[in-house]
Amino acid sequence: MVVAEGKRWRFAMVCSSNMNRSMEAHSQLGRAGLDVESYGTGTHVKLPGPSLHEPNVYDFGTPYGAIYDDLRRKDPDLYKRNGLLPMLKRNTSVKLAPQRWQDNAADGVFDMIMTFEERVFDLVVEDMNNREPKLMKSVPIINMDVKDNHEEAGVGAKLAVELCQKLQGIDGDWEEIIDDLIREFEKQHKRRLAYSFAFY
Repeated sequence: MVVAEGKRWRFAMVCSSNMNRSMEAHSQLGRAGLDVESYGTGTHVKLPGPSLHEPNVYDFGTPYGAIYDDLRRKDPDLYKRNGLLPMLKRNTSVKLAPQRWQDNAADGVFDMIMTFEERVFDLVVEDMNNREPKLMKSVPIINMDVKDNHEEAGVGAKLAVELCQKLQGIDGDWEEIIDDLIREFEKQHKRRLAYSFAFY
């Protein structure tokens, strides 16, 4: 699908750690020529470790390349096998480091925010509602639940591209047609979406 001429939207893709789902979406939206940033809402970046009780934990802002080197040093076979090293390699080609949604006020205004997990959606809505609106510009916040694995992240990202292109192609006010657009999207893809809106 070709991006419609006219208003260029800014999109934010948000998951928990800004590692897999939001980064796959960031990568695919970027390749589709859309204006996109990505974030996580967690306190720290958490990645699977050698066991369930031993995750790898990093601060937001730690470069993807540094995390890649750390995991490769710890156990290259394990982290290649479970897909973390290829994922981090992809991430380094998209941007420098994971960013935290709650610290992003300086990044400016987005036209649509998309999340990939209900808990993340709730945190983004809460954060936006706690910000003091200055522009009184409404922004849709849309959640599509996507399992946090590499295959599902790829599927979710393709759907995110399609949804964002539909929104950017709207001629007129998104608020007037968003209900119909979401209903049609849900029916076509058999995916349930949740949405809210907030103000900048």
